[in-house]
Amino acid sequence: MSPPTSRQGLATNLQAAADSYQRAHVIEHCAVCAKPCCRLDTHVLELNWKQVKVFWQLDESRAAFDRRLASGKGPEEIRAGDGLYFAHRKVCPAYDEAQHCCRVYDQAIKPTGCSDYPVYGDGNALIADLRCEAVDIDELAAWVARALGPAFRVTQSADRDFPFLVTLAVKRRGGDPKSRAGRR
Repeated sequence: MSPPTSRQGLATNLQAAADSYQRAHVIEHCAVCAKPCCRLDTHVLELNWKQVKVFWQLDESRAAFDRRLASGKGPEEIRAGDGLYFAHRKVCPAYDEAQHCCRVYDQAIKPTGCSDYPVYGDGNALIADLRCEAVDIDELAAWVARALGPAFRVTQSADRDFPFLVTLAVKRRGGDPKSRAGRR
């Protein structure tokens, strides 16, 4: 990976590093995970109507489903809000517990949050959710440092209120000639 030269380039390279880390270390662990996030014990899954309709195998209209949900007769694990749906406390219908895998992981209908978790890009930083037992924060920091090269440094800080969320902030090292050229 070539060193990024702009903020957008840095964000793109960070996301690429997060994606490659997840492919190499996280996804393969899912099959042996002791606490799969797909059980939605501690995680909330954000869904659009098409995903809800397919995953819960609904044959009713969205309006009818919304009325049923509002009356308390819909799936108890789903809540509606701001045009989306949120599932929690029951296993995701797309998760195959016997095989320990997602039935829709490689399909377009897969929720976005399932691709991002447990490492999210946030501008010039990554957020790692340590509730995922496959994440080794020191290994992830080293992975990112290798991907970006010696012109950048990676620092870690845990969220004060949610210490399982760790930010890996990336900054250009002060001694790099490219960083001084941009300030002239």
